Amino acid sequence: MTDSRVAVSGGPAGRRSYGERVFSGSMKGAAIAVALILVGVLVFLAAKGGPAFGDGEGDLPAHATNFLALALPLAFGSVWVAVVALLFAALPAIGVALAATIYAPSARFGRFLGAVLDLLAAVPSVVFGLWGLKVLAPAMVPLFEWLHAKLGWLPFFSGDPSVTGRTVLTASVVVAVMILPIMAAMCRESFALTPPALIEAAYALGATRWEMVRSAVLPVARSGIVAGGMLGLGRALGETMAVAMVLSATPDLISFNVISSENPSTIAAFIASTFPESTGSRVNALIALGLVLFGISLLVSIAGRRIAKKGAQA
Repeated sequence: MTDSRVAVSGGPAGRRSYGERVFSGSMKGAAIAVALILVGVLVFLAAKGGPAFGDGEGDLPAHATNFLALALPLAFGSVWVAVVALLFAALPAIGVALAATIYAPSARFGRFLGAVLDLLAAVPSVVFGLWGLKVLAPAMVPLFEWLHAKLGWLPFFSGDPSVTGRTVLTASVVVAVMILPIMAAMCRESFALTPPALIEAAYALGATRWEMVRSAVLPVARSGIVAGGMLGLGRALGETMAVAMVLSATPDLISFNVISSENPSTIAAFIASTFPESTGSRVNALIALGLVLFGISLLVSIAGRRIAKKGAQA
């Protein structure tokens, strides 16, 4: 009885060409290398930052009595800035992706949108930081005053508004612009994978273009949209220079106010601003903060994969 299994090259199973073996080995080696690098980073962070998780003694910043008092406000600030940025970036990312794939896939406008997204992804974060500091922050001050006057009863807009514009809201807008290309690219790929038969069936039933998008495209691309959101959230959690340049931060503050001159800092921005002059056990504390940020990013990634998997199975 002959073996019916056939290799990709057309020969019997188990008889692969030299090129196939080299390619397969290279892919396995790359996967192992990535895993080893990840484990190496985790081991380094745990080894160098471990002493900071002890009894709390050591060279910590003046505002922190122990490592928990140092890490908790910074972790809150990292998540808060990233979540607000995600809220700003989600709908524009989906809209741009729909325009580029459904509404104007071959028109000049669609190609222009794709080029703009690629250009945004290539801009260094320090350039976004300069733009946010010199252009966006002063322009946001009138908006802060209006939000405080009209919606000051909400905790997000209570307190005196900042006169410099260097607030959580401004930093989140800058980060939202930075993560927009990543999220839009993921959404665009997900929308492009919608089976043409579903689109044609929706049109055949008399659906308008928006009804087709709502009933055929968005349900199919739901897992891709979630994956893009989680990828953007992870990118926002680790953003450093732009946030450090734009945000006027108070490291020990936990506050939901997004327009005040006193704002919580983020782990990445705090490390970037204090690491150059840190020595001794303070360096261990900063590395331990990096481990905390690593753990938060890992949890976000795991949660995103689980949500995307459930969405794909629904």
